[in-house]
Amino acid sequence: MITEKLLESYQAARKKYNKGETIFEEGNFPAHYYQIVSGEVKMCNFNDDGKEFVQGFFHDGQSFGEPPLFLERVYPANAIAVTDCEILLVPKTAFLSLIRENAQVSLAIIENLAQRLHYKSVMAAEISSQEPEHRLLKLMDYSITFFKIEKGKDGHRIDLTRQQMADLTGLRVETVIRAIKSMEKKGEIQIIGRKVYR
Repeated sequence: MITEKLLESYQAARKKYNKGETIFEEGNFPAHYYQIVSGEVKMCNFNDDGKEFVQGFFHDGQSFGEPPLFLERVYPANAIAVTDCEILLVPKTAFLSLIRENAQVSLAIIENLAQRLHYKSVMAAEISSQEPEHRLLKLMDYSITFFKIEKGKDGHRIDLTRQQMADLTGLRVETVIRAIKSMEKKGEIQIIGRKVYR
């Protein structure tokens, strides 16, 4: 989202994380702005029984964990590397200076946070009341818009695993698999090489 060159001019450091490694923990105070160079990160919580609830997945070029930087509050979730990752970290004070001194970057951050808030509002309504197929279609359609997925000859490729779809919709993996098969039969999606196309 923010160019690497600009981040590096504000004290950004590159750090590598291994798959499964915790980047920051729920309850910690934020000290950095994080932007992914390569890899995938998830934000998640665990309940008292150890059950995981995934807040979202983040990919190359995306940032994560910004709200607490502005609110002077602790992280409400953990950030964990889903794959091996390389991430740019900018110290909090340097990042706030970057925002103050670059109006276009500030607007881009606001737009990004607004998109995430809108996504959470939409999905919260879907999860509370809609059938599995409807939830999954809404997730796919929102992903196409949010990630600006370009349409290929077979449609929009949804780069989410069945497990990730389950995590993001509050469904069981088995339910997701059944729903995807049903949607394919109805012609609402295509399955090509185990990948879903909308």
